[in-house]
Amino acid sequence: MSSVETLKKKKVLMICLGNICRSPIAEAVFQNEVNKRGLQDYWKVESAAIIGFHVGKKPDNRALDTLMKNGITDYSHKARQIELSDFYIYDWIFGMDQENIKDLINRRPNLDCRAKVELLGSYNPSETIIIRDPYYDSGSAGFQKAYDQCVTCITAFLDKHSN
Repeated sequence: MSSVETLKKKKVLMICLGNICRSPIAEAVFQNEVNKRGLQDYWKVESAAIIGFHVGKKPDNRALDTLMKNGITDYSHKARQIELSDFYIYDWIFGMDQENIKDLINRRPNLDCRAKVELLGSYNPSETIIIRDPYYDSGSAGFQKAYDQCVTCITAFLDKHSN
């Protein structure tokens, strides 16, 4: 792929509090859906955290297990924290809940930056738009629910924006 084609890629950044649960699931689901649709030349996706507590760590084992149980077996990731430059690099920055959105809006350097900040769940009109943090859950049911919500939202988003 030429550098001109790379510049034309639409870029998406998934955000959650620590970048070890919801946003890595969303990143993996987005990349999987892009691959299934043959849109790798048109989309780039990554994920990051609001806080730096987990920087450098792999996703929670329950998140990775959920991805594997749903057929996404080739995902690897190390948590990172969002940077101001991300607001100029990415076309969309998706938060998983209202607190993420508030934090993102407060961090946004100014209104002329490139990124549109949105709730990922806003692309899921039939269910709750908040993708709840399953980190403190004792089992993995919350991770599966987050996965299912991400599939629904990302499918709707790509249907809308991949013409």
